[in-house]
Amino acid sequence: MKTRDEIAQALAVCGYIADAELATAISLMQLLKRPLLLEGEAGVGKTEVAKALACVHATELIRLQCYEGLDQSAALYEWNYQRQLLAIQAHRGADADAVEDQIFSEKYLLERPLLASIRRERSPVLLIDEIDRADDEFEAFLLELLSDFQVSIPELGTITASAVPRVVLTSNGTRELSDALRRRCLYHYVDYPDVDREARIIMARTDGASASLSLQIARMVEGVRKEELRKVPGVAETLDWAAALVGLDVRDLHDLPETVHETLMCLLKTREDRARVTREVTERLLGKVA
Repeated sequence: MKTRDEIAQALAVCGYIADAELATAISLMQLLKRPLLLEGEAGVGKTEVAKALACVHATELIRLQCYEGLDQSAALYEWNYQRQLLAIQAHRGADADAVEDQIFSEKYLLERPLLASIRRERSPVLLIDEIDRADDEFEAFLLELLSDFQVSIPELGTITASAVPRVVLTSNGTRELSDALRRRCLYHYVDYPDVDREARIIMARTDGASASLSLQIARMVEGVRKEELRKVPGVAETLDWAAALVGLDVRDLHDLPETVHETLMCLLKTREDRARVTREVTERLLGKVA
């Protein structure tokens, strides 16, 4: 699977509606065997790209969720110190070298996501989620792994990837990433979908959502996003709202304007935004929805 159209179709089967630029980025990612860095606002579907890619290739998704203070041991490997201590106590009096060889063996190794991703026989999808939340030191460590896909464990030696993983990194832009990391990756900015694509996303992910209702929801969400909000709703919020409306048997937004307004809590996630989108604002936005 190499062409843009083939990839877009395969992603659609797995429930992800990609635009042409993203499909091209994934095509090049697979052709060049390079990591793909996806940047964009929270909630635009960056993480879902990795999930859909794992679905397309029928392979394992291995996820590393980044956070401030993330270090190598939490991302790569740790030793099971409790079991090691129990083994030392159980073999007290035995040859020290033999005990050391035993406790620093595979049996006591705790695989973390990065190590797991290079030890699979079949190429997994490695999702490094929200890399901008990790610090500069971890990012520098990550560069070496992404360059060689091998790691050194002093007690076991160098472990080289059995099959190179397909790597997807996501960033919400909370911290500027290094030029070195960007050089090693292909790049795509994931923006909010346009109305037509968001309507297709709703139909693909929400059982019972008709084409006309999906289009109305997408147009309404587009209008909401243009308001001066503290937190702009993402695609995940759109899908929650669509599921709520379908569950309440809403077939046309104009038929139940009160229900439309009351269920906007699915889109608006702060007190300020909820207060800003009054009934009058809802009616104004509904007037623009065909």
